[in-house]
Amino acid sequence: MKKLLFLLLATASMAVHADEGMWMLNRIDLKTAEVMKGLGLKLSPLELYNPEGESLKDCVVDFCDFCSGVVVSPEGLVFTNHHCGFSGIQKLSTTEDDILRNGFAAKSYEEERPVEGFFVRFLERTEECTGRVMRAMNEIYKANPNVAAKTLDYEKLDSVMTAVEREYTKANPGKYCLVKSYYGGNAYFVSIYKVYNDIRLVFTPTQTLGKFGGDTDNWMWPRQTCDFSVFRIYADKDGEPADYSKDNVPLKAKRYAKVSLDGFQPGDYCMTVGYPGSTDRYLSSYGINERVNGTNISMIDVRGKKQEVWKRWMDSDRAIAIKYASKFASSSNYWKNSIGMNKAVKELNVIGQKQQLEQDIRRWYGKNQGLTARFGKMFDELDKAYAARFESVRALGFFSETFLRGIELRRVAAMATSKPKDMDSTEIALAREQAQAFFKDYDARVDEETMAVLLQNYRQQVKPEYLPSLYHDIDSLYKGDTRAYARDLFAKTVLKDISCVDKVVADTTLRETDPMFKYNESVRDMQVKIYDKIRAERQTIDYNEHLLTQAILERDQETPHYSDANFTMRLSYGFIQDYTAGSQHFDYFTSSQSLLDKAARQGEIEDYKLEQDIVSLIQQKDFGRYADPKDGDLHLCFLSNNDITGGNSGSPMFNGRGELIGLAFDGNWEAMSGDITFNPDLQRCIGVDIRFVLYLIDKWGKADRLIKELGL
Repeated sequence: MKKLLFLLLATASMAVHADEGMWMLNRIDLKTAEVMKGLGLKLSPLELYNPEGESLKDCVVDFCDFCSGVVVSPEGLVFTNHHCGFSGIQKLSTTEDDILRNGFAAKSYEEERPVEGFFVRFLERTEECTGRVMRAMNEIYKANPNVAAKTLDYEKLDSVMTAVEREYTKANPGKYCLVKSYYGGNAYFVSIYKVYNDIRLVFTPTQTLGKFGGDTDNWMWPRQTCDFSVFRIYADKDGEPADYSKDNVPLKAKRYAKVSLDGFQPGDYCMTVGYPGSTDRYLSSYGINERVNGTNISMIDVRGKKQEVWKRWMDSDRAIAIKYASKFASSSNYWKNSIGMNKAVKELNVIGQKQQLEQDIRRWYGKNQGLTARFGKMFDELDKAYAARFESVRALGFFSETFLRGIELRRVAAMATSKPKDMDSTEIALAREQAQAFFKDYDARVDEETMAVLLQNYRQQVKPEYLPSLYHDIDSLYKGDTRAYARDLFAKTVLKDISCVDKVVADTTLRETDPMFKYNESVRDMQVKIYDKIRAERQTIDYNEHLLTQAILERDQETPHYSDANFTMRLSYGFIQDYTAGSQHFDYFTSSQSLLDKAARQGEIEDYKLEQDIVSLIQQKDFGRYADPKDGDLHLCFLSNNDITGGNSGSPMFNGRGELIGLAFDGNWEAMSGDITFNPDLQRCIGVDIRFVLYLIDKWGKADRLIKELGL
């Protein structure tokens, strides 16, 4: 282990490819800094990350644990993507005050709207704790000599990591401390955060702008989406985190990003700092095959059918459209991502490339008896274990998408089942709050049809052994008709509206008699059965994937290796760059005319709908200081070769001076295999140009106070 840690530290000091890597800011040393400097960075490593003082990291936030954001003013103003703020905007929308459709601009602090459940985290510092975790795990294994040598017991590892987190939390009261694994479990670091949970909506464009192109353009280039929203962080009078209160005040930011109106050209330095969610670039070919042909297939199939049902209802009823807007966007995003990933993995021969790497590793360790003893059985064990669980993983994919993420009402039964029958007044009040939150964005008619469609589809996709017992009722009582089953269940259950809490409290026998509770029990039993089938192979796979990462790091000691993304702060750097895919060349930016051209097609493509006042505004071409100095046009979105993934949405894109030039929001279709492998010729980060953002805030939103607050 000491040798491996030395290798991890040593590779961090090697020259790196400018366009690949999600690098830890506290691991940027002088040699790496020289590479970045050569590309155009004007900041020193200490100006990027300084746990003892102010640095660029202090203006970048983890936005709600699923996106990134950037502080852009001394008063705690935060820019992130529209799709990152979408669920909050949806929560605040009603048919009477439809800010999702119409947009919103607060004219004063008093008009800024608190968003329940939203928060931001500021990273204070990151520290290595590998030794503490490994020592604790070694003590556990010493005390349990019967534990198989070649396994990773993740339950014990989780308990050790939790214990380390508690130690750091005790030493840092009021802070959020999180231990995470790096390099496939070969290193561990703790991140210490300050968390603010009074977050208020300040500005959002119309949905047509914030999601322009919709599913048609999602994960595609060229793009014209003005994917941004604006929030503000509030704190108590001392600047400390506090729950929402009318007495709270805008946060006095420790550091904020200056926006740049200077523009950029191909080859100019570009740097993205944010919280990339998850990549698997060390994953074996066997693991990639399981993801593509097991997990992704189910997501594509089930979400496609569910979204067809949802969209019919959303198109027919604006109230339902508002309720399901955020859920639909979340579902469709990774539905299309999975389609693109499977396509790219096939066309780029990703599995074949990984198999070639594995052959090279076999030849490498085959030359050394000691290495063969360590790694010689690794691939055979991976092959056998992945094959043994493939059908169960595939079934779990269809099961999860159908019963856990597709048919919604089961969640109410699951919540009720988790509570004692004799709930006290506090527990009843909490149950009412949970039910109210659920039913606010729920329609039983939509869910009933979804159930009928997805139950029928699930039967067709999995082997009989994976059918929950509820299918016995469907066959024996309803002659196999899932629509009749769903119709009867929804007619009889008391769980389909907010009154269910009081009904279940008043009559505890409903837990045994209500059909939705019986349905939930059937689903839960099958879930346990499938998990048990998969669990048998998990430790073997986890251990050998961990071993494969070790082999890659040791074999390629002279090559820099970054850890897979795990939703901790990372930096990627490179430059503004166009690309060519096949015979088609794509420029690095989109123009105002390209937006007008697509808007002119809104009669044939619904996703290109745009309000006439916005079209008229763009047609005037009065772009003023937001125009690009080279061509006088308004640039909308742009490309860099920065390395990003999900979670990077809303990440600030900086120039060499550390000034904000855009917000990352997407990747491109041709490189959708990017979570598994990086293709420098094709992979691009799509960002919205900060000048497009400011133009809309200024010219469309008439938000002069925000423009002044930004120092413009």
